Amino acid sequence: MKSKDVPTEGPALATTKASSVVMVNTGEGKGKSTAAFGTAMRAVARGWKVCVIQFVKSGKWKVGEEKAAVSLGIEWLTIGDGFTWDSKNMDRTEAIARHAWTVSKEKIRSGDYGLVVLDEITYPMNWGWIPTAEVVDVIKNRPPSVNIIATGRDAPAELVELADTVTEMRKTKHAFDRGVRAIRGIDF
Repeated sequence: MKSKDVPTEGPALATTKASSVVMVNTGEGKGKSTAAFGTAMRAVARGWKVCVIQFVKSGKWKVGEEKAAVSLGIEWLTIGDGFTWDSKNMDRTEAIARHAWTVSKEKIRSGDYGLVVLDEITYPMNWGWIPTAEVVDVIKNRPPSVNIIATGRDAPAELVELADTVTEMRKTKHAFDRGVRAIRGIDF
């Protein structure tokens, strides 16, 4: 940065206190879920009750985030059926995603959680398995103290519109593009 570009004034001060917010992490780049899990760790460290619901990843995956989160007291529900291209029964895969949404609605509406992470929910929304209007309605009408983070590529416009904060992850380059396999501890 050139010296003339050095900020000499801070950003405008925030003056509105919200009881909760809706965040969306979307885009083609890596880090959408990881950012949400970082926020979940921050929330549980502040004494919040936190729930993570995974819509695509299956219980067959043993991911580092889950192990760390559970040890911190985060309720972690891996309900997904795995990658769709691995599915042997797409009707079953769709039914499992619908079940994950039913569980998510219960967790959100209960008002028991300070944060509910809907990990990779945009995929079943975009595939028509979960009605976007219903997701938006449940989030919009959630108890006032429940914060929501929704992750996944191609977040539907209605979800983006509802959100207070939207972050789009943009891939500049990724080791996978060079044929490098996912690394335990880095990618999962």
